[in-house]
Parts: sequence; structure tokens; C-alpha cells
Amino acid sequence: MMQILDSAERYGAISRLLHWAVAVLILWQFLGMGLKLIFGRNDFVGFFVGTHQPVGFVIFWLVVVRALWALASRKRRPEHGTGLVAKAAAAGHGLLYALMIAIPSLALLRAWGGTRGFAPFGIEVFAPREAEIAWATGLANLLHGELGWVLAVLILGHIAMVGVHESLWRDGTLRKMAGRR
Repeated sequence: MMQILDSAERYGAISRLLHWAVAVLILWQFLGMGLKLIFGRNDFVGFFVGTHQPVGFVIFWLVVVRALWALASRKRRPEHGTGLVAKAAAAGHGLLYALMIAIPSLALLRAWGGTRGFAPFGIEVFAPREAEIAWATGLANLLHGELGWVLAVLILGHIAMVGVHESLWRDGTLRKMAGRR
């Protein structure tokens, strides 16, 4: 039977679904931005870049739900262990969450302050403005992309640590999030 809720032994189906959905969507975002950096703007790359805002909006809401779910489930979840490694894991996860909220928040700030408006999936979130709000777009333009690449480095570190857990410590960390018994 499928385990829906988290337990001390492993993450439940809801946590796993939220984790892997966010992971796939963030990978999609990096694929699009990486293609844009390599090939510039063209029709092929334009497809990926054209999905960046609505996918980022979905990521934002999934991360909000994921953070709320993690808080609600915190007493049932697998422990990170004890000592310095546990503190580093908690700090790393906290930083990942902070960036996954901050990066799309900056994009929303840019959309709010910009003249184009923002209507992902045809749902108007911000109407177009006649005049740009320079501080909002300037701050977002300064930080959104750069923090995105910082997030990419942290994600690579996150993946590397899963490798350390699996190959050196053999503590079943991947199994806890992959759902295998």
C-alpha cells in the first residue's frame, strides 16, 4: 500500500510528488536558459524561453505548498541525523527553499513593476502598466538570473551529497525520497 504521509523512515507520496515535480520543473527552467545562453534566441529556443514565466509561476506555488507541507509534517519526517552534518543538511535545505521562493518572487516583482503585465495561462495576475517602476524591475533584473545560477550550483551540491550518502555512508537517503522500501 502507498504511504501518503511522511514517517520517520521515509517521505510519503505527497512529499515525494512535490519534491520531484519541483525538480523536473526547475530542470526545465535551466534547460531553457542554458539553451538561450548557448544558441541565443531562435524559434527552437523561443519555445523553451516562452514557457519560463508560467513554469516559474507554477514552481513558486508548488514551493509554497511544499514548504507549508514540510512545516506541517516536520514531526513525522526522516531525521537528518545529528551533529555538524545534520546542521549542514538543514542549512542547505533552508537555503534551497529560500532561493526557490526568492527567485520567482523577484520575477513577480519585475512583472508587477514592468509594462507588459503578467498573465500565466491566460489568468491576469498583473495588468500592464503605462510606466515602469524602476526600483522593482531594476532589483529583479539585478538578482533573478544570478540567484538562479546560485540555485543551480546548490542543486548540484544537493545531488552530490545524495551521492555521498549513497556511496560512502550507505544510509538510504535516496531511498527515503525515491519511495523505494
